[in-house]
Amino acid sequence: MHHWILAACLFLCLTSGAQFISTSHHTFNSVAVADSGLTYVKNSGICETTPGVGQISGYINIAKNASIWFWFFEARSLPETAPLTLWLNGGPGCSAMIGLFQENGPCTVNSDGKTTTLNPYSWNIISNMIYIDQPVGAGFSTGTGTVNSTDDAAKMMWTAFQILFESPEFSTFQGRDLIFATESYGAHFGPAFITYFNTQNTLIDSGELTGQKIIFTSLMINDGKHDPLIQYASYINFAADAPGYGPLQNKTVISAMSDAFSTKNTGCKAQLEACYAAGTRRVDDALCAAANDLCNQDIFLLAIRGRDSDNLQQFSNSTDPFPPTYYKSFLSSKSVLAAIGATSTYDACSNAVQARFNSTGEFGRTALPPLAALADAHFPILIWVGDADIKANWLGVHEAMVSMSWYGNLTLNNTALTNWTIDGTPVASVKTVDSFTFSRVFGGGHNLPAYVPSTALQFFSRVAGRAIPSSTPSPSSPEPTTSTARKTRPVTWFWTLLCILFTTI
Repeated sequence: MHHWILAACLFLCLTSGAQFISTSHHTFNSVAVADSGLTYVKNSGICETTPGVGQISGYINIAKNASIWFWFFEARSLPETAPLTLWLNGGPGCSAMIGLFQENGPCTVNSDGKTTTLNPYSWNIISNMIYIDQPVGAGFSTGTGTVNSTDDAAKMMWTAFQILFESPEFSTFQGRDLIFATESYGAHFGPAFITYFNTQNTLIDSGELTGQKIIFTSLMINDGKHDPLIQYASYINFAADAPGYGPLQNKTVISAMSDAFSTKNTGCKAQLEACYAAGTRRVDDALCAAANDLCNQDIFLLAIRGRDSDNLQQFSNSTDPFPPTYYKSFLSSKSVLAAIGATSTYDACSNAVQARFNSTGEFGRTALPPLAALADAHFPILIWVGDADIKANWLGVHEAMVSMSWYGNLTLNNTALTNWTIDGTPVASVKTVDSFTFSRVFGGGHNLPAYVPSTALQFFSRVAGRAIPSSTPSPSSPEPTTSTARKTRPVTWFWTLLCILFTTI
C-alpha cells in the first residue's frame, strides 16, 4: 500500500513543483581578462517558457566598475547546432531589451505589464540568441561609463566576448556561425565592431595577441543610420512623396526644408560637408556635432511634423502608439528583476550615453567606409528597411548603398528591385549583388520586426541558413510573472508534508 501512496505522492510533488519558478545563481571568474567574469542566473522561467528551452541572464563584468547586461536564449529547435545571433539596439545607448520584448524575442509583455505571451515569430525558433545592453549606461548595464564613440564601444564588446567565450556556458559556440543583427545606430556599431574583431583575430593569428578569435559570419542592419549627409537630403524627397503612402508634408514645409538644406555656407549640406572634409580629427568634433544639430532642427523635425518618426502611419500625438512599451513596467517589477538576476535600474535609452557620443561629433559623420570594406570583401550583408520608417527612410538608405565606395555600387544601382512574396503576397522588394542584399520591406516601421514579425522571421531564416520548423509555437495564454508563480510555492510544501505523513503511518 505504501508503495502506491509513495508513487502518487511523488507524482503530486513533481507536478505541483512545476508551477513555480526555480532559479540558480552562478559566477565565473575570467583568467584571460583581469578583474572580470560573469554573474548570472540560469533558467529563470521569465519570458521564454517553452518546455526544455534554456536561458541565461546576468552581467558580463568587464572591469571592476563596469558591467554589461546580457540575456541569452537557447534555440527552440536544435540548439546544439544552431548559430548564435547577437542582437544590439541603437541609440547610441538604447537597450537590447527593446529588441527582445518589442521585436524578435521569445515573448511579448501583455497590457497589464505583469504577464507575458510567447512570441510565435521569435528568432530563437531557429537560432540561439544573445541580447546585450551596450555600452555601459544602456539598459541594465551599469558602472563608470567612459565610452563616447563606436570605436571605444567595439573594444568594450570585444572584451565582453572574450569573457563569454572563455566561460563554460558559452565556450561551445567557438567555431559556430555567429550572426550580427542590429538596427538604427547599429549601422555604426555593426560594421565597426566586425572590423575591429577581424583586426583582433589577425593579431591572434600572428601571435601578437593572446585571446580567442571571435568570427562573425554575417551582418544584418535594419533601418540603419548610415550616412547623415545622404539621409538628411532624403528627408526632403520622402516627405514630399513617400512611395506607396503619398505626401507627408505640404509644399510650404518642403520648400522650407529645401532652403534649409541648400543655403550656401550656413545650410545643412554645407555644414555636413565641412564635417566630412575634416575627417575624424578630434579637434573638429564640435564642428560635426553642430552640423548634425542644425540639420536635425531644420530638416528632420520638419519632415516628421505631426507624425511618428518611426512609423509614418501613426500620428505623433497618438495615445496608443505601436509597439507598446508594457515591457518597461515588467522590467521594474522587483520579483522579475530578482528572478533574472538584474541588480541595476533599467534605462531604455540613456541620455548620458547619447550626450557622450554627440560630444565627439559622431552623429555628423558617415558610417559607410567600414561597411563598404566589408562589402568589398564579399562579407554577407543584409540591409533592410521598413518603408513606413521616416527616421531612416528607405530612399536615403538605398542611396547610401549605391553611393558608397565598393565594387558593387554600380551594379546595385542598375539592378531593379523585385518583389518577394510569402504565400503569394508581396512582403518586400529585394535586390542582390553577390553577398550583398538590399530590401525595402512593405509596412515596416523603424523597429522593423515589431511591425512585420512574420516577414522579419523569414528574412532572418535566410540569413541564418536554417528553415523555420513547420510547427512553430502558437501564442499562449499569459504566462505567470515571478511574483504570481511564487505564490504557488506553498502548494509544493503542502504535498511534501502530506507525503511524509502518509508514508510514515
